Parts: sequence; C-alpha cells; structure tokens
Amino acid sequence: MNRPRYPITQAIRFLRTKQVNFDSFIYTYTDGGGARQAATQLHIPEHQVVKTLVMETEDQSPLLVLMHGDQAVSTRRLARIIGTKKVIPVRPEKALNCTGYQVGGISPFGTRQDMPVYIQTTILSLKTIYINGGKRGFIVKLDPDVLLKTLPAIPVSVATFP
Repeated sequence: MNRPRYPITQAIRFLRTKQVNFDSFIYTYTDGGGARQAATQLHIPEHQVVKTLVMETEDQSPLLVLMHGDQAVSTRRLARIIGTKKVIPVRPEKALNCTGYQVGGISPFGTRQDMPVYIQTTILSLKTIYINGGKRGFIVKLDPDVLLKTLPAIPVSVATFP
C-alpha cells in the first residue's frame, strides 16, 4: 500500500487527532501567488480555495479570518461585528509568532496560540474546500463543516470583491 507523500505539519497532526478525512495537494509556491496560484496549478475554482489571514484588533489581540480565495475582507465590517474600533493585518513576524506558520503556509489548524477564528459564512455552503496544510505550496481538501467542528469558528459576513 502506498502512503500519501505530503509534509507532516502541525496542521496535519491536528487533523489526524480530530480524525478528519482529507486529501492533500502539493503545488509550486511563489511569493505573492496566493490562492490564485494554487487554484491555477491544481485546476480548481479560486472560490473554493480558502485563505487563512492573521489580523489583530486595536489592542493587538490576534485573530484568524477565513476567506474565499477570490474575495477580500472588509476589516471595517469585521471590526463592527466583533465590537472593536479596527482590525488590521499583522506583520509577517507576528503571524509566525501567533500561528507557528510562515506567511504563505498559514493554516487555521494546530496554531501555536489559541485565537478566535472568523469564517466567511458562504464558505460553509461549499461542498468541499481547499485550505492550507501548514506549509507553503501545500493544501488540503476537506468538508467545510470540519471548520465548525474542530475550530472556535464564528461565521461572519465580511466578504468584498477586490
């Protein structure tokens, strides 16, 4: 029996402990390629690729936002929903410190620090999603219900089109 050949990251360990079924995919990572690059190389809709964004409130409390690959986050709307003055993206160093993952390889699974996870509600209506597996150039395909079952995920409607 051939075992799948993919990196064993903290995210994969997390998914295994939660007994989550997933398929893994490797693609060629380049800086700035993001969800579009993964979608193009793997021949999947960019809308099904879920970005994991690390942001913070005005008091520097980190949080994760899960968003469709072809959409952006309305930070103003998110701030209003969570009752804070502003929400901004964090610097790459802080993202690494909070999650344990490099920018371009950030997964919401198995993060170094516990933090709230806000998920765009329309992601939950998809049949399957592709989300980072904890390493640049590595994503996993799974059922979006896994997000609600395994993470402290809070559905929100904060999508905008770039």
